[in-house]
Amino acid sequence: MEHRKIPILHTLVHAGRSITVSGPTSPKELEGLEMHPDLDAFRKPREQLEALIEIASLPEGRIIAAVESQTIVGYVTFHYPDEMELWSQGGMKDLIELGAVEVANEYRGAGLGKLLITTAFEQEQLENCIVFTTEYYWHWDLKGSGLDVWAYRRMMEKLMKTVDMVWYATDDPEICSHPANCLMVRIGREVPMSSQETFDRVRFRQRFMY
Repeated sequence: MEHRKIPILHTLVHAGRSITVSGPTSPKELEGLEMHPDLDAFRKPREQLEALIEIASLPEGRIIAAVESQTIVGYVTFHYPDEMELWSQGGMKDLIELGAVEVANEYRGAGLGKLLITTAFEQEQLENCIVFTTEYYWHWDLKGSGLDVWAYRRMMEKLMKTVDMVWYATDDPEICSHPANCLMVRIGREVPMSSQETFDRVRFRQRFMY
């Protein structure tokens, strides 16, 4: 299938600072940047930058980055689900995971999270894909945000709904392990019914075991 990568660029001003939000970014572009030290939700900033460069080099991978003065202050990743996860079991070429979205503390409240995600979907780049995200409460910055687990869940749902991602049921054990965890999905207009049926079989594994 075709992985459409159409470069998009926006500029946002926050607290007198000019921030560019652009992508999908190339590995070379990312190599010339550094990571804000606050971006450590998933791994150390330098290691996370290396992971972003690796994702950007994948045929299906896309990184949307928010940058101020050569420093990445926020990003969102898109890639195929990890081979070790159940979401890869359908072998689907049109199933893409919105893997991580992170914004440095001092830049929160500027609408960067929303702009990062909406940029990825501009010009119908992902209309031929099913895009999903798994929200796990243990990845959430409850301490830094001052929110409880349910308020954070509502915030994440609201963010994902800006690109028409909606809650989907699943029997995935990790998601079912805590009531605040959830699966959110957006099915592009060009996705064939066969792919939607395959995705249904993946998200309800137990139903098809007997």
